[in-house]
Amino acid sequence: MEEPCLLEITNLQKQFNQNRVLLGINFRLKKGEIFSMVGGNGAGKSTLMKIIMGLYQPDDGEIKIENQPVKFHSTSDAHKRGIYLVPQEPMIFPNMTIEENIIIGMKGSTKELKEKVKNIMQVVGWNLNLQQLGSHLSIAEQQLVEILRGLVRDVKILILDEPTSTLTNNEIKSLFKVIKQLANDGIGIIYITHRFSEIFELSHSVAVLRDGRISDQGNIKEFTYDRLLAGLKPSKMNDTNLSVIEKEHFPTDDSDYNLNDNTNLSVIEKEHFPTDDSDYNLNDNDGSNTVLTVENLSGTKFNEISFHLKRGEVLGIAGVVGAGRTEMAEAIFGIRQFTTGVITLDGEKLLKSSIKNSIRMGMVYLPEDRHAHGIFKITSIRNNITSTLLKKLNGMFLPSKEEYNISRTYIYELQVKTTGPLQELQDLSGGNQQKVVLAKFLAINPKVIILDEPTRGIDASARVDIYRIINELKVKGVGIILISSDTEEVAELSDRVVVMREGKIVNEIKKEEITVDNIISAAFGVKGG
Repeated sequence: MEEPCLLEITNLQKQFNQNRVLLGINFRLKKGEIFSMVGGNGAGKSTLMKIIMGLYQPDDGEIKIENQPVKFHSTSDAHKRGIYLVPQEPMIFPNMTIEENIIIGMKGSTKELKEKVKNIMQVVGWNLNLQQLGSHLSIAEQQLVEILRGLVRDVKILILDEPTSTLTNNEIKSLFKVIKQLANDGIGIIYITHRFSEIFELSHSVAVLRDGRISDQGNIKEFTYDRLLAGLKPSKMNDTNLSVIEKEHFPTDDSDYNLNDNTNLSVIEKEHFPTDDSDYNLNDNDGSNTVLTVENLSGTKFNEISFHLKRGEVLGIAGVVGAGRTEMAEAIFGIRQFTTGVITLDGEKLLKSSIKNSIRMGMVYLPEDRHAHGIFKITSIRNNITSTLLKKLNGMFLPSKEEYNISRTYIYELQVKTTGPLQELQDLSGGNQQKVVLAKFLAINPKVIILDEPTRGIDASARVDIYRIINELKVKGVGIILISSDTEEVAELSDRVVVMREGKIVNEIKKEEITVDNIISAAFGVKGG
């Protein structure tokens, strides 16, 4: 007789605009089963969980709870059916006590609920002062409170999203004890993690997500580390091959770009795109070619980061979500504080948390979220591109002809698909918006550029253009830090790769050893870390 099924997902599909995130997900969760789920960045894990919790609606497919089809329109719908998600990032009310944070929204006698919380804490063995305010909790303590919120509710299905990312070894052992006890009591658990060791220690079953599909799943006894890694590897390399980016990608007809005045592009090219790359030798070992040095940099979500970057080098930064890559990059550029460490740019030490100083000295940052940090949507392409030059070109206002010429030059050089410099940025496609953000920073002739997910959310054609631009910048001697969740992209573009895990650099991979396998292995802690 088949075991009772708590949750059944059939052909679940979801896309946002033209981006297909889930392409037909199928899996079953049984009573008392610990079902681990692993996948790289962008595999679709978060979207899948949000659909199960009622935060998103699927485009197609079916969800069944105990063999009954369901449609959730909110998290409260999911809670009513006994599903609870413990998020990776704690959501604690700072002015409430721990006890109030745990039982908020629950029905029933407050006295009985408080007693239930105490009993669970006793079983778990966690020592928390229930009357302490949420504002006084450490990140690890906040995570414990989130887990207790799930445990105190009468859940049938408990989803744990990277629950051990901030816990100590003793706290992890206690949590595993609770998870196993819950499973023995018949609760189905979906356990999302990047740590392979946890999968083999806890799970009855495992599924590997890759590019919106489950690439492999089954009983944990049938799996090995190598089989998990095989499921994470791309089914085929990205179709964009840098070696075939040839003249066809460089249109000679510039009529689409409204280049009808007498600006001498060859002069502007020489100023902004120097052609002599003889000084940029990546094999130079005396340090004279090093443009950026980071020494023992520590801050929130990253610790003891040290590396160097040479002129004309692409340094890939790889790692899974939560590894601390973006936080580190923001600290280097000056967006966020760092507690200890030294950053040296072209021989000069950078001041702490000074974006203005970083730009002045020749370092720029293309952010992961271009909409929040990179663009001014309701103004023109011209104003976006020249916004970084205000101080350099006489403050609040630029000479309009010079401003126009600079913007149209970069429209031409980066092949931005537009009617002209005066078109509003919000009217462009995502890929062309990304090019304008890049142009804005290239206009100041940087020595170092940090690219954080430069091709996320853009189409294949725009991706080819971004790759071309990266290679041109490299040839011109710009030092490039490339942060990307696309492992093939990192492997294909980088001269050297450093891999981060849990806030630290765990491996450095030299050019001749850069492969998708080696990067994934280090990122998931299987080898080299």
